[in-house]
Amino acid sequence: MKGIVFNLLSDYVEDQFSMDVWDDLIEATTPASRGIYTSVEIYPHEELLAYVAAIATHTGAPPADVVRGFGRYMLKRFADIHPQFFEHHTIKSFLMSVHDVIHVEVEKLHPDVVLPNFSYEDPADDALVMIYHSPRQLCHLAEGLIEGSGKHFGVGVELKHDTCMHDGADHCVLALRFGAGQ
Repeated sequence: MKGIVFNLLSDYVEDQFSMDVWDDLIEATTPASRGIYTSVEIYPHEELLAYVAAIATHTGAPPADVVRGFGRYMLKRFADIHPQFFEHHTIKSFLMSVHDVIHVEVEKLHPDVVLPNFSYEDPADDALVMIYHSPRQLCHLAEGLIEGSGKHFGVGVELKHDTCMHDGADHCVLALRFGAGQ
């Protein structure tokens, strides 16, 4: 996993809690990296999972909720850093651009990165089905990124995640309906 993800996680923890909490997490998880991340290097995703478990212990929140919250934070930061990926999009067209546009651009910059794979079904104007495949099984991060996209575009999103890798499936199905809750 690229160091930029760990840098964003550090920012998230410092923003939500404090720098002292980030230091405590490093001490509690004793990562091989010693908590020092450069944005372009690759680090074991197990370090991220260890941090998530430690944050869950610290907050009492389920790990899936911790990962979703981080995903919402990541989306906001990505929108601030790379606004060009969001321009001229609706939430649906943006989400449909993740695999064939955004991930392609990321791979150009970082050819050694391992990204999740998304495929799509387009059942209606106000709906989208995203099929998620990843050996890391960070589908809850995708949920948080989707929720963050809803906030960014000012659109309510109803998300159903009935098929999940965490329940033994070989992929996750994220069924979305836009305009929900507005």
